[in-house]
Amino acid sequence: MLEILITLVIIATALLGTAGLQVYAMRMGQSGQFRTQAVFLASDIAERMEANKVAAVAGNYVLASTSVSSVAATDCATAACSSTNLASWDISQWGISIAGLLPQAEWSITRTVVGNPSTYQIIVRWTDRSSVKGVSGEPFSYTATRTVSN
Repeated sequence: MLEILITLVIIATALLGTAGLQVYAMRMGQSGQFRTQAVFLASDIAERMEANKVAAVAGNYVLASTSVSSVAATDCATAACSSTNLASWDISQWGISIAGLLPQAEWSITRTVVGNPSTYQIIVRWTDRSSVKGVSGEPFSYTATRTVSN
């Protein structure tokens, strides 16, 4: 009978250890998903700039660091838009996507080279769960650069 109890304790300990490893693996998997989302989102706005080169070269995609998505004046999904209005719409839709996909996100777009071609730096920041106990969150960021010429 004692041997059975010792076996049960050993099995229970092994199962708890396995459950702990599963929880850790899920947490790290979610961190990888956030990083992938950041890369995807930066590529999304870069492609939008490529599609609207006139506004990109004019500097209409510059966005100060923010954590709140803006609302575009014109809904370019249902109405015809100028290149300036389309840039505003793109930034608005992009901000909504970031706010919905990344925790405690912040984003900015700066123009590092003015003229034709123009170079933009796209920065996406977010706070992920920390892998260290007692620490509330760990900041991460992804930076992409895109050159657009008209």
